[in-house]
Amino acid sequence: MLTLQAQNFTIGTHVDGAIVPAIRGLSFDLAPGKILGLVGESGAGKTMVGRAIAQLLPPSFAVTSGALLFEGEDLARMPVARRRALLGRAIAFIPQAPMTALNPVLTIGAQFDEHLARLGDAGRNARRERAVAMLTAARLPNAADLLTRYPHQLSGGMCQRVLIAFAFSSNPRLIIADEPTTALDVTMHPPILHLIAEMQKSHGTAAIFITHDLRLAAQLCDDVVVMYAGRAVESGPARVVLSSPAHPYTRCLQLASPQMSEGRRALYVMPDQMPSLRQLGNIKGCHFAPRCPLVADDCRTGVPPMAARTAGHSAACIRFGLTQQIVAGQAAAAPAAAAERPLLQVESLQKRYEIGGGLLGGARSVDAVKGVSFSIAENEFVALVGESGSGKSTIAKLLAGIEEPSAGNILLGSEDLIALRDNVQRASRVQMVFQDPASALNPRRRIASIVTQAMEAGNRHTSWEERLKRTRELLAEVGMSEDLASRLPGQLSGGQRQRVNIARALCSIPKVLVADEIVSGLDVSIQAQLLNLLARLRAELGFAMLFISHDLSVVRHLCGRVLVMYRGEIVEQGPVEKVFGDPQHSHTKALLSSVPPDDPQAAWPAFTRAS
Repeated sequence: MLTLQAQNFTIGTHVDGAIVPAIRGLSFDLAPGKILGLVGESGAGKTMVGRAIAQLLPPSFAVTSGALLFEGEDLARMPVARRRALLGRAIAFIPQAPMTALNPVLTIGAQFDEHLARLGDAGRNARRERAVAMLTAARLPNAADLLTRYPHQLSGGMCQRVLIAFAFSSNPRLIIADEPTTALDVTMHPPILHLIAEMQKSHGTAAIFITHDLRLAAQLCDDVVVMYAGRAVESGPARVVLSSPAHPYTRCLQLASPQMSEGRRALYVMPDQMPSLRQLGNIKGCHFAPRCPLVADDCRTGVPPMAARTAGHSAACIRFGLTQQIVAGQAAAAPAAAAERPLLQVESLQKRYEIGGGLLGGARSVDAVKGVSFSIAENEFVALVGESGSGKSTIAKLLAGIEEPSAGNILLGSEDLIALRDNVQRASRVQMVFQDPASALNPRRRIASIVTQAMEAGNRHTSWEERLKRTRELLAEVGMSEDLASRLPGQLSGGQRQRVNIARALCSIPKVLVADEIVSGLDVSIQAQLLNLLARLRAELGFAMLFISHDLSVVRHLCGRVLVMYRGEIVEQGPVEKVFGDPQHSHTKALLSSVPPDDPQAAWPAFTRAS
């Protein structure tokens, strides 16, 4: 018997007095012990499918037709008591953000005990033994000691392993894993995927793996469904679909992703955005047609949703074969040659934090940055890579003046930035672009006010007309319409908010940008827009950048030189091609081995899924 079946499954919601299908005509089969990948951009409907299975749909959404069968029973139509009995037991969920999924005020042991008690495990000692056994199975060291610790005392990877142990503790028959590696270091991807696959195989569990990373899906999944605007545009064996896509959308996603193995090429940027629910009701035919580079007349005329790779394609999709039709002869410009004279010089930089002390004593010091030295030349993009806790973000804060160093020098030309106490003047020289634009932008300020904050801080006599003029210039520079100047951050997409973040940093025309994981977690299409934008702005404005990232393919695409950081020290540095092509330090080798291959058919030595 199949574990899960979607049969022409449709989820609808009310929009402007009409029912609009958010998920339309979705069909797939998932057998025991198999992994199905759901891939696509944000808004494609991947998480909506997972929420429907877990019965976590928002109140305004409901199943309107079709069936979602779990071991032959329709989840949408079974009695509430029966459905609740399945969730958390037969059907388990691994959430995306491990640090926020766990209760911060309860120990791991208390949360595990609560979970097992809900499952019906009798006796506190028996539950403790079960918790220790599951944490050990999740390859967490000193599992008994771990029960006494709080989530904030664990790394992100350890918290994710705890959640995996939670999920498998009920011996579920279906696991839903929603972007389980997005918030983790690249070095944690292979062990987390191996753990999921190993436990899934040992329990005979079927799994749904939701991701926007096509390379991870090719390595982990048996089958894949590519979703766009609530429809499955392509489905089939994962490695077949992702190595020879039959639908232009799948290929566009691939062409938007930087590569590790081939020469630099331009990243393809799909025009516009995925249609909203309000727009879906007005689109006939293929939902991708308004953005498709190969659109033909028959694409716009009632093409049914796909159930397999060859059924339901328009003539344009059937003819689709030469990917050069989408990106023809577009070679990305190599990183600009840096000037010989250093612009920014960091000399023997140190940062020590004092932890503890007070009434309870036990004070100790932690060296987050240990005598780091490097330089960045004019117009040069330099990458800083390494695992979490290596000191990357601490260096970013020291350069931006958010933290004060314990020792060392930071020179911009001949100017000592550490001695420059005027924050406005320092901000005019070095600006930081933060990772999460949603928390970096004041939700109550209009975009026009946000992007010209440097003018407001530096010259309080600047008129509103001058600031509005500068706003229009900045929005134009980052490729946004000036009509957005009057909006609030909450009215923009994630990619638009990050562009506003960049525009604000450019307002004071800084010499150096410090970008801390600014494309982490973004869809590949939005990521491509931002990477192309940064390359264009460098050519036009001529600034230097320290680019912090855990995505080595992005680093290879954008930067000319790389610094590898490990435990507070730079252990290797040099041109990207040289360091990535012939790594010398063991940590650099570990980072590179954690990147899945570009070719879906190629083996990934760091992760081999048992057959």
